[in-house]
Formats: sequence, structure tokens, C-alpha cells
Amino acid sequence: MKREMIHATLIALGLALAAGCATHTTPSTFNRSEVGAARTVEWGTVRGLRDVAIQNDSRGIATATGAALGGIAGSTIGSGTRANTAGAVAGAVAGGAAGNAMARGSRAGVEITVELDSGRTIAVTQDGTSRDYRVGDRVQVSSDGTTTRVTR
Repeated sequence: MKREMIHATLIALGLALAAGCATHTTPSTFNRSEVGAARTVEWGTVRGLRDVAIQNDSRGIATATGAALGGIAGSTIGSGTRANTAGAVAGAVAGGAAGNAMARGSRAGVEITVELDSGRTIAVTQDGTSRDYRVGDRVQVSSDGTTTRVTR
């Protein structure tokens, strides 16, 4: 019974950590670090739209977290040193593979080509689809130097 509780706790912790690694920035969603930061704003006209797939950056955090949690969970299996070691190794391999698979997901995105009022033309990729905008739409382009968003 105690082992089942440990396993359930480890799985819940792993899912929470993996979910914390994923960030999805939509035009109306801001990360905590962006709150209160000054952004430059320009206006422009949408000249092109293209649906794209946005893949998660694979930085190894999910794989390492999965391997660590799997190793801990696996080490509680068995009643001897060899069984615990074998369980830890098997758990680490399985957990690492699961974490890696979670990190490699993709989501729908759109590349928006905007002709700014200043004459420059830029392309911004963000979450969403081409149905969110139309060629000819007047849009606001805001940027903090790192993240750029297009909104209507």
C-alpha cells in the first residue's frame, strides 16, 4: 500500500513538472516575466498568412525529469538490492523515453507577414491558425526585443 502511494505521488509530480516545461504564448497570453516590461508597438497590414507546426524545443529537461522519476519509482520494486537496482535502471530508461516523447509534441501555429507602416516587412510566427487573420487586416505588432506578437 505504501509503495502504491509513492508510485502515485511520483507520477503526479512527474506530470506536474512536465506540464511546467511547456509554454504556449498566444497573442493574448503573457508569461509572468513579461508583465510590466515595456514593449515597442508598430502598426501594419497583413500581407500573407501561412499555417505552420510549432515543435517544442527539446532541451532534455523532460527526458532527465522522466528518467529521474522513473529511476526512483523503479528502485522501490523488488525486495533485494539486485531487484531494486534492476528496477531503478528499467524505470530510468522508461521514464526518460516517456519524458522525451512528451517534449517532442507540436501544436498549430501561423506565420503572419506584416508590412509595417514604416515600410519594413516582417514575418512573425505565433500560436493560432490562418483563420485568425485575413490578408489586408490592420494589426498591431508589439515586441520586447525577444517575443513579438501580432494582434488585431
